[in-house]
Amino acid sequence: MEDYLQGCRAALQESRPLHVVLGNEACDLDSMVSALALAFYLTKKVHIPETLLIFRDEIDLHVLHQAGLLTLILVDHHVLPRSDAALEEAVAEVMDHRPIEQKHCPPCHVSVELVGSCATLVTERILQGAPEILDRETAALLHGTIILDCVNMDLKIGKATTKDRKYVEKLEALFPDLPKRNEIFDWLQKAKFDVSGLTTEQMLRKDQKVTCRAGTRVAVSAVYMDLEAFLRRPDLLEDLNAFCQTHSYDALVAMTIFFDAHSEPVRQLAVFCPHVALRMAICGALERSHSPMLKLTPFPAAYPNLQAYLQGNTQASRKKLLPLLQEALTAYSESMKIPAGQPEAASSEQVDKGLDRAGSTLTPGLSQDEDDPPLPPTPMNSLVDECPLDQGLPKLSAEAVFEKCSQISLTQAPTPALSKK
Repeated sequence: MEDYLQGCRAALQESRPLHVVLGNEACDLDSMVSALALAFYLTKKVHIPETLLIFRDEIDLHVLHQAGLLTLILVDHHVLPRSDAALEEAVAEVMDHRPIEQKHCPPCHVSVELVGSCATLVTERILQGAPEILDRETAALLHGTIILDCVNMDLKIGKATTKDRKYVEKLEALFPDLPKRNEIFDWLQKAKFDVSGLTTEQMLRKDQKVTCRAGTRVAVSAVYMDLEAFLRRPDLLEDLNAFCQTHSYDALVAMTIFFDAHSEPVRQLAVFCPHVALRMAICGALERSHSPMLKLTPFPAAYPNLQAYLQGNTQASRKKLLPLLQEALTAYSESMKIPAGQPEAASSEQVDKGLDRAGSTLTPGLSQDEDDPPLPPTPMNSLVDECPLDQGLPKLSAEAVFEKCSQISLTQAPTPALSKK
């Protein structure tokens, strides 16, 4: 793998066609490993030094495309951000594991299956197409990623599908000395949940999605800590206001996630919005939802413009919240339309009626606003525009993750496909 990646860097110095495997902007573990492993597979042939990884800001994809030298494969997402819209015609394939956004998916071969981890689909592609190339290092990367994404295959969480379990077991059968599931999950989970040293801004953008309807933009962030500790952060209200103003968000929904003393997942919600009617619309939709039923209990929060909840249904992930929020924004937009000759202020009764019309039987994968399509709907993480963690994520690096998963394996590789994070 190391020789292969060195070949990737050498290829960047030449004026030649490049086949780039592009992960999502958040560069979470699933996206990173899926891009690396699929690109490695496509060349027919992982402790990997971080200096060998090629990141998006090191290569100008637009220049390559204009020169007719670019072919793209998208993994772990299927919607290009607006800044990359011109690259859509270079996309040759999509491999993803969430419902397709029909309005925005590139017109190419699309391989989508609703599994817990995109790494499962990459594992399947390798084992069906060229199983002889799979070495222990690459297997360890795929194995650890699937286990992390599927929350250690816990049936109570419900993220792992039959196919996820099938390919974890296949990897374990092929490489019996892979780390034990509990061991690798605990280590990766600890690294993932380590937010020490992050500002509130970085914490909110580290694992973020954005949804919008009719010009109303809502950030949906996963925050890896207890809600009570999050609400005690110094200058929290000022930070939340600055976050929304800086990025032009009308509201913020933060889902805090942590594991209790019995290793059981705990989810909590905080809804911050200075606009009373919009905050009522969002909170009302979440409180009344029956599909899924969130089982919310109000949690005391001594801040204006902020409503907090304990979430009884721990299986209702942020991905399941997004359709609820999309419907709430649609209903809010309809309720705020001012009929001719009517006063401009919309009452809370209008908002409630709009939400009742939208109903609470929601389907996942609803298409996003046509006029302002947001970022790719990624499984766990989605950053916006530039990376907010320019100074690095404390105590977590690509080298540290790979070092834990495996030892260096030097291999020879032919003309490479480039993996891009």
